[in-house]
Amino acid sequence: MLVLAGSIRLPADNLPQARPVIARMIEASRAEPGCLAYSFAEDLLEPGLIRIFEVFRDHEAQQAHAQSQHMKDWRAAWPALGIGDRQITHYEVSATHES
Repeated sequence: MLVLAGSIRLPADNLPQARPVIARMIEASRAEPGCLAYSFAEDLLEPGLIRIFEVFRDHEAQQAHAQSQHMKDWRAAWPALGIGDRQITHYEVSATHES
């Protein structure tokens, strides 16, 4: 299993126009085979900071996601939305435990 966690930043004034673009990308990502979880969340204390959490079955599923058309469209929208300061960390998980 592969977990990706991180963040992006954009001007807080751009959030209203960014939300539908982000929602389309999330919906398409969640529909991919091998995508187990996919979410973006606005930080309540830092306007314009978006937290990212993704879980994929394996590296191959994540690579297919990265090369998908909806991800190309998403990346193409970044300049107009002012998206920058992207930081993502990949974690390879061998086991999970519910608590």
